Amino acid sequence: MTEINEVPSPFCGAGTDDLTIQVDGTSLKVIKNGCAINTPAFEQPLADTQPRVNGTITDLATAVAKAAAILQSAKQPLLGGCATDVNGMRALLALADKTGAVVDHMSFNNARSNILTLQDSGWMTTTLAEVKNRCDVLLVIGTDLESFTPRFFERYLWTDAAMFLENPVQRKIIYLGQAPSGNASSSPTGQDAQVFECTQDQLPEAVSVLRALIKGRPILAESAGGIPITDLEVIASQLKAAVYGVVTWCVTDLRFDHAELTVQTVCEIVKDINDQGSRCSGLPLVGKEGEQTANQVCGWTTGYPARVSFAKGFPEYDPFLFDSQTMINAGEVDAQVWVQAFNVNAKPLSVTVPTIVLGRSGMAFEQEPDVFIPVGTPGIDHAGHAFRMDNVVAIRLKKLRDAGLPSTAEVLTAIERAV
Repeated sequence: MTEINEVPSPFCGAGTDDLTIQVDGTSLKVIKNGCAINTPAFEQPLADTQPRVNGTITDLATAVAKAAAILQSAKQPLLGGCATDVNGMRALLALADKTGAVVDHMSFNNARSNILTLQDSGWMTTTLAEVKNRCDVLLVIGTDLESFTPRFFERYLWTDAAMFLENPVQRKIIYLGQAPSGNASSSPTGQDAQVFECTQDQLPEAVSVLRALIKGRPILAESAGGIPITDLEVIASQLKAAVYGVVTWCVTDLRFDHAELTVQTVCEIVKDINDQGSRCSGLPLVGKEGEQTANQVCGWTTGYPARVSFAKGFPEYDPFLFDSQTMINAGEVDAQVWVQAFNVNAKPLSVTVPTIVLGRSGMAFEQEPDVFIPVGTPGIDHAGHAFRMDNVVAIRLKKLRDAGLPSTAEVLTAIERAV
């Protein structure tokens, strides 16, 4: 039995790197600094370690050969999931290039609202280090921050010291839309967060009026999105008075049509405050299950985020046309590879076409795929790199145990060579 300290996590997206993990053979137990996301992810029991072809256990070479045969006969393969580390995503793109496949990350439909905003009008965003050292007012829009990143406040706000703040525990926390699920946003001194609740469908109106107030536009209504104008004026005045305000949101929680327009309004609020002489930055909450990693690697490899087609012999990007589910529903896909090295519950969209799954040990299926190859989880079964939510730091993941599982990169490279 061994204890490993300062373990980084690939699961929470927030760059948590201070876990202590007890390793007993292939069993892991988080004994320090775990959370509702990291603890169950690390402690997931090891189950199957052998590949299967049509439900029958086989060796890796046979499974790779079968996968290669499926892709060789396919006219339009799809490489989905994309939940892996940097090297895994590099190998996935190499296989896509060789087979003319479409590449689509499983979270792209959520991330699309952010990407469309960034492409259309740009944004001003910050890093987790800047939040920790400078932020004195945090506005959380439409998101339960404690649920998304349980240790966010502990790691980045309620700290003992900050480089540019005399008293970090006096930071102001404001929620617009969804109330927090716990009390992590309450400061150690007992100062509660300010909460201005509204429903999802009311949020676009509330955010739009908040921007108008920040720009000094007259508002004749008494409320917007179910929130009194006087309350929105309080939020506007606190953001404008902040030394370094931060506005954060999670697109996964913005479950309404054309959420990209609300994200764009949020980003314009940040620009408006900076235009008026104060400092403000945005902080999009993303990065779980390899989302940032996939987009980063795809970006520097192809110039586009992780929804691209190699069918024409070069990368072609379309945030709508190359949607996995749309293509499957339209019968445009005749084979798929699903890569998910982190989450046993994130399974392929469909197995109506020949399907190859490179998944975390323990993944179970209602309908067995043609090929299932259990792969190691980055940060547990092998070392690797994964990008955290602010997109500026590649976390160096450790190997904690030896379960005899190949990495995603090793398997995808073997398939590519066999095609």
